[in-house]
Amino acid sequence: MSDPRDLIRGYAQAILTIAEAEGRLDQVSDELFHFAKAVERNHELRSALTDIAIPDERKDAVLDELLGDRASDLTRHIVSFVVSQGRSRELDDIVEELAGLATERRLKVLGEVRSAVPLTEEQRGQLNEVLSKATGKIVDAKVIVDPSVVGGIYAKVGDVVIDATVRRRLQDLKETIGG
Repeated sequence: MSDPRDLIRGYAQAILTIAEAEGRLDQVSDELFHFAKAVERNHELRSALTDIAIPDERKDAVLDELLGDRASDLTRHIVSFVVSQGRSRELDDIVEELAGLATERRLKVLGEVRSAVPLTEEQRGQLNEVLSKATGKIVDAKVIVDPSVVGGIYAKVGDVVIDATVRRRLQDLKETIGG
């Protein structure tokens, strides 16, 4: 039998993937958090959602009544799915895991680095570290070999641009000496 934490993480990861694909991770995460806390506080509601003797149709009706227009259709479908899979008891843990995964995801960003030559794994690691310090986020830089860079690197992470290319230095020097 698999570890219950793996099951919870699997549900949370699936929800994260769906919510991100829909561009509504923050909204879904927030709505699920509030719903899970309401279920946690209300013993009768928790019992109704976890009772295997209550048909899924009745549970869906309870969910529709509770969530109504207080949650998006996406969140209602996610909650309905979790309940129909008999995972109501784990809902709070799933939502907590989702919040952790969403936070991790928000702290990571993709960077684009252009270099005249290929970089070694060690250089890539150092570059990720420097870019992470510069942006305050965990950067996963993808390196593109671009001979037009001539030397140095050009890095873009979100709105942050670091142009440490030889071309840029020459341009700056030219501007400095009035050319």
